[in-house]
Amino acid sequence: MEEKYVDKSKVYLQQIPKKQAKNIIVEKHYTHKSSSCRYALGIFYKDDSPHPFFENESKETLIGCMTLGFPVGRRVLGSIFSEDIGLETTNLLELTRLYIDDGYGKNIESLVLGAMFAWLKQNAPNIKVLISYADPEQNHSGKIYQATNWLYQGCGEIQMAPTFSLRLTEDGEWIHSRTVYSLYGSAAPKNLIKKIGKTFWLKKEAEKHRYLYFIGNKKENRLYKSKLKHKLYPYPADTINTAEIQKVEVEEQREVDKFI
Repeated sequence: MEEKYVDKSKVYLQQIPKKQAKNIIVEKHYTHKSSSCRYALGIFYKDDSPHPFFENESKETLIGCMTLGFPVGRRVLGSIFSEDIGLETTNLLELTRLYIDDGYGKNIESLVLGAMFAWLKQNAPNIKVLISYADPEQNHSGKIYQATNWLYQGCGEIQMAPTFSLRLTEDGEWIHSRTVYSLYGSAAPKNLIKKIGKTFWLKKEAEKHRYLYFIGNKKENRLYKSKLKHKLYPYPADTINTAEIQKVEVEEQREVDKFI
């Protein structure tokens, strides 16, 4: 049976505690990890009749959440625009996580993103630019961004330097490059050899699809689009990018050089 489109009048966003959003993400999002969060928005479903798919649901049910945060990299804004157009990093947000329970309509992600635009315009009018990424390792190409008319800037065309995840045992959990940097003061493989002092494993992180969305007024949005630093591309199809993994012995400096 084909899944029906969701009734947009039954879905709304409301700010929720960051801790509550973190718990949802850690439990249900495919990464099972929270990320940068300035705003945490709960996704609620309301219905005047019993829910057709789930028993014992309340009439207003929290069915997911999204988090938006300031990008971690200081150079992100400079990578978007070709010149200074009067924006600061506080005018830019990254959509860091989005999770919605299954069974609430096949267009619900698009509906929720539209509601997010409206919420930001009303509650955070200083935000002018949104950025988000889709991970090819998860077979994500950004369909939800394509459905809501984000601008696509390619996959890897703008990456400023390769980034690496790290694990300290062969079957251990991967540590993201951002966390690696905070732990060891560097994410460069050559420096990690000295910092860690024992065998470790590196995974070159997949180059992600990058999407932009402008939420200023019409005049501002025209200016932003005219000052983009990098070209726009047609929307991509689904692809899977398998990351290369290498075991690094402390003494194998030349092997690291090859990997880089």
